[in-house]
Amino acid sequence: MPEKLLEVRDLKTYFYTTKGVVKAVDGISFTLNKGEVMGLAGESGCGKSTTAYSIIRLVPPPGRIVGGKIIFEGKNLLDMDSEEYRRKIRWKKISMVFQGAMNALNPVYTIGDQLAEVFMIHRGMTKREAMPHVYELLSMVGIDPKRAKSYPHELSGGMKQRVMIAMALALHPPLVIADEPTTALDVVVQAQIMNLLKKLQREHGISIILITHDLSLIAEIADKVAIMYAGKIVEYGTADQVYLNPQHPYTKALLNSIPRIRGEISKLEWIPGQPPDLIAPPPGCRFHPRCKFKMDICMKEEPPVIEVEPGHYVACWLHAKK
Repeated sequence: MPEKLLEVRDLKTYFYTTKGVVKAVDGISFTLNKGEVMGLAGESGCGKSTTAYSIIRLVPPPGRIVGGKIIFEGKNLLDMDSEEYRRKIRWKKISMVFQGAMNALNPVYTIGDQLAEVFMIHRGMTKREAMPHVYELLSMVGIDPKRAKSYPHELSGGMKQRVMIAMALALHPPLVIADEPTTALDVVVQAQIMNLLKKLQREHGISIILITHDLSLIAEIADKVAIMYAGKIVEYGTADQVYLNPQHPYTKALLNSIPRIRGEISKLEWIPGQPPDLIAPPPGCRFHPRCKFKMDICMKEEPPVIEVEPGHYVACWLHAKK
């Protein structure tokens, strides 16, 4: 029986702006077991990164978590105050590879200084004591330890991303959140980063939440897949269930937009329209304005989450009515 590591229950994170309340994450639930990789996919603006920032308790203002539970290793993280969470959880238990390593690294400090800071702050080491760990981390992610003296602008995009991965793994946390780890990288470097993540996950047994809009990347590594749309998870299951037997029209449309080089070659599809305004989302199913299968009930009532097969959930009236 897999051991549960993280359980998110009915999480709600809203942004209180002058134009209204943006319901960026609006009642999502999922479970992650130890050693598993979960892919969180969807279009830009659907709430993927906000979910990550909610778990690591770094939601930027004017956003705040307004409801739900984030249960990690049996304890609700939302019951902790900010200082307790910083001391006990952030980076020691849950770390994050932030989107856009070019912006996440401080340009005026060397790579070695920035990696050493993790050990100095969280482990109380001196810089001299931390440096051997820095060299070990750089070697682990395939960077020559001599590059510890380099500044971020002296590294390529792929090397910067490897530094961010090394920083996330510095304290051996059981959970790493990778937010768009291959953004702005060419396809060759993308493959290198994904292979590195697979290698590290296999060797260290860490759990990973991989956030991306690219379903083909998730297919390489994920055990589970959650599809988000407009602040909600519309389909959730194992990778095989979601890829081989998609049930939600949005999931099917996303998969049909990916070119295939093997098997039956079908015409690529696109999803008409655009994601809704989360200040005033459409009533009923939020995907109904773009869905070719919509019914009257889709425009009036929000669909319940239905288990279509063991461990495979979908929020769609096409299945709820059955």
